[in-house]
Amino acid sequence: MSQNIIVVALGRSAFGETFPEQRSNVKKAACAIADLVDAGYQVVVTHSNGPQVGMVHTAMTEFSRLDSKYTVAPMSVCGAMSQGYIGYDLQSMIRTELLLRGIYKPVSTIITQVKVDPFDKAFSHPSKIIGRFMTEAEAAKEEKKGNYVVKQDKGYRRIIAAPKPIDIYEIDAIKALVDANQVVIAGGGGGIPVLEQGPILKGASAIIEKDLVAAKLANLLNASTLLFLTGVDKVELNYGTQNATALDSLSVSDASKYMQEGYFEEGAMQPKIEASIDFVSSGKGRRAIITHLEKALEGLSHKTGTIIE
Repeated sequence: MSQNIIVVALGRSAFGETFPEQRSNVKKAACAIADLVDAGYQVVVTHSNGPQVGMVHTAMTEFSRLDSKYTVAPMSVCGAMSQGYIGYDLQSMIRTELLLRGIYKPVSTIITQVKVDPFDKAFSHPSKIIGRFMTEAEAAKEEKKGNYVVKQDKGYRRIIAAPKPIDIYEIDAIKALVDANQVVIAGGGGGIPVLEQGPILKGASAIIEKDLVAAKLANLLNASTLLFLTGVDKVELNYGTQNATALDSLSVSDASKYMQEGYFEEGAMQPKIEASIDFVSSGKGRRAIITHLEKALEGLSHKTGTIIE
């Protein structure tokens, strides 16, 4: 295990719904990353792309409707595009923040493909809502193509699978950049889910839970710490209620127990808890920390946040 490698998973609070909002929020994330680098840690960054990939998918779908020469972009392409432009913003802001502190350290973004199992049960039970609202007629066309749709108040939307990550194809490149003392941005949005067909990697119509990919990345790098930077200081039981209880620490067994009892919200805190359990359980001396985006260093020194070990 490398004592100074930290995988930092940035949540939605590090980004925004619009380009200007994202640029503003990414500055906060860049400061948090620079704090860690300044403290002597080797940092690998992964991040959310929830609103962004949906925006890309919607834009590309509308483009295909305006010009029949163009087909709708596959989800794998939309994922790659979101990785690219989020990575660009992060890479630029982190570089700037480091230089302002007198630190020269290259920052690189890796477009990352993640292996999934074609027989993963998630493909039969899709759970991730994506893209624009559709009319009933448009939804029927999607279903004819073999896609899944779900009805909501404003109309119909596509719903796609969320398979488990098996491997990261670019892991050797990521390791090489880490060994070269670079800040690396990888696995954005859970990576691009791909199916292995001989020498060909085929993009899957799916989204991988980003927190599980963060755990997979940290495990493959043999990192010491998986750090989730979110919009809350600590994990809470009964979050959002009068009975909310903040947790300073959690054992793996207690975290598993609370998760099974439904204390954590699906799509929010639960994936972070699941990823923390996976990572901490996969090696000795590991820890996962969940804390606020602007309190990264305090979280690492146990002054705030929830530690799972």
